[in-house]
Amino acid sequence: MTNPLTFPILHRLADGGFHSGEALAAHFKVSRSTVWNAIKHAETLGVEIFSVRGKGYRLSQPLNLLRADKISAALGPASIPVQLFVHDQLDSTNRWLMQQAANGAAHLSCAVTSHQTHGRGRRGRVWQSALGNSLTFSLLWRFESGAAALSGLSLAVGLALGQAFAEMGVPVALKWPNDVLVEYRKLAGILIELQGDMEGPSAAVIGVGINLRLPQRMLAQIDQAAIDLQSLKAEPVDANVVLGVVLKHMLQVITRFEQEGFAALVADWQAMHVYHQQAVRLLMPDATERHGVVAGVAEDGSLLVTTEAGEQRFTSGEISLRKAMA
Repeated sequence: MTNPLTFPILHRLADGGFHSGEALAAHFKVSRSTVWNAIKHAETLGVEIFSVRGKGYRLSQPLNLLRADKISAALGPASIPVQLFVHDQLDSTNRWLMQQAANGAAHLSCAVTSHQTHGRGRRGRVWQSALGNSLTFSLLWRFESGAAALSGLSLAVGLALGQAFAEMGVPVALKWPNDVLVEYRKLAGILIELQGDMEGPSAAVIGVGINLRLPQRMLAQIDQAAIDLQSLKAEPVDANVVLGVVLKHMLQVITRFEQEGFAALVADWQAMHVYHQQAVRLLMPDATERHGVVAGVAEDGSLLVTTEAGEQRFTSGEISLRKAMA
């Protein structure tokens, strides 16, 4: 259950200084016990707050809350057409933006939240998220083409993420169809949901989750090898800057995808694919396995694998890809 005062207090504490319970109570025009309850609720979100008699409350470490002005500054001139919806807490940015899209939300609407309570990943997985540990956002892109023409979109988004991380000094690899890896550990994931006709105008809600900083207790809850951005950077990671840089590259790459199709991006995507020309195991929906060597990706985003039966095509959702056992 949420406490409506928790995030306003966290925004006050974000400056890193001490704030007395009396001063906070006066500022928000509530009792000191109400402030205390909000502080306790913040701790259930994974935020550690020091309480020092005579000084008040202070965050144990800086909390990087999202702000539209900082995101726009990092995005630069490309921010002009983007409509940002910055939330302290949502159950799911994809779910929220899907609802807004159905009600006519504008092209390039972007929903981002500091804390996502019920995020979803591919194949129904739960996207593990705690306050300050993950960056979770969704971007609405309205296409003139139908959903049938968008089969390579998740790969295009992966390429955009790869280019954004490269700009941030973090070289990554892509795993077909929609994971971003560092040393075979997941740094980010993509979940795309479509609205509209197969042939007529359509809309894509492009959800992205990026691991910013993962404590050991959280790593233990994730059912696959994972890594966070902070462990790869010497300087503190600012979620606002990360989002701005990522959005900039998404706008560039998806615009090209829209104009030229995934065919124009195949070579760049394959250059980042961790399994390109590597031996792999393909886990089929019926729990059987196939083995082969990845030959590349097709112009529609299908994975091309050379097997004993010759070259075969696989589409996302059909299989789970694994490195071949040595």
